[in-house]
Amino acid sequence: MRKFNYFIILATIPLLFGCSDKVNSLEVTATAYTSSPQETDSTPSLAAWGNTLKSGMKSIAVSRDLIKMGLTHGVEVSIDGMAGKYKVLDKMNKRWKRKIDIYMGKDIKKAKEWEKER
Repeated sequence: MRKFNYFIILATIPLLFGCSDKVNSLEVTATAYTSSPQETDSTPSLAAWGNTLKSGMKSIAVSRDLIKMGLTHGVEVSIDGMAGKYKVLDKMNKRWKRKIDIYMGKDIKKAKEWEKER
């Protein structure tokens, strides 16, 4: 899946694992992505784990090294400076390390504006 990434920011993610009271934090690079045809393959709303992404979802894609650290499919995270919880529903190409992509639906303008604000 191709993704346009305009600006890179650092985000701290408190990771919430299962029902435990344990909270872990991790500093990662965060970018924004969309389901626009210019950024994806022939199935722009289909995530790597098979989830269908829809505008308005609070979802992130994670680099594969973060999956090995416990940030796996369905895990909910909080992102500093962002309201609400985000669910891991997509994974990124193996070339990326310590990176998340925040899903912005099909709104390329919103994704660009979000990244410019960081």
